[in-house]
Amino acid sequence: MTNVAVNTYTHSVTYVADNILKSLKDIIRLSGLDPSEFVGDWDTHMRGIQTWLNTGDLETVKLEIYDPKTDALIFRWDIEISYGWSGGDGSFWTDTDQLRYAIRKAGLAPSEARYRFLLHTKPGRPDVIGWSKTTARSTDGMIRQSLGTTIEHSGLGARTSYLRRA
Repeated sequence: MTNVAVNTYTHSVTYVADNILKSLKDIIRLSGLDPSEFVGDWDTHMRGIQTWLNTGDLETVKLEIYDPKTDALIFRWDIEISYGWSGGDGSFWTDTDQLRYAIRKAGLAPSEARYRFLLHTKPGRPDVIGWSKTTARSTDGMIRQSLGTTIEHSGLGARTSYLRRA
């Protein structure tokens, strides 16, 4: 029985990690930016997300869209992780329609904008090759728009929101 639960949780981690990355790729692309750099680092991104989902150390996945001239945020997309894993009731889904609607509502990023992918973890988390510590850009003067849960697999899920200038 333990073997089944472990395999089911591993499947949940894989499903949630894959759909987080697919959602971020859509955010980048539908915001008018080129996702090639993001896609080029897919394996590194996946390794970090999967490792820290497995250990329960991943708290938030962040995508900063910023002005490279001023280094100020234009938008930030946050995906907060929920660890309510229920042991494999078989429910899984990703709300791509809600995400697409929110991206349209947030609007296009300026063509000169750049983006950066960050993972916020608990202190003491294990190290992962390709990842190092950094500081997120300031969100002063920004307001949060919540989408609610956008990814779910047997209780392991992700709630998405974005921050924009007031």
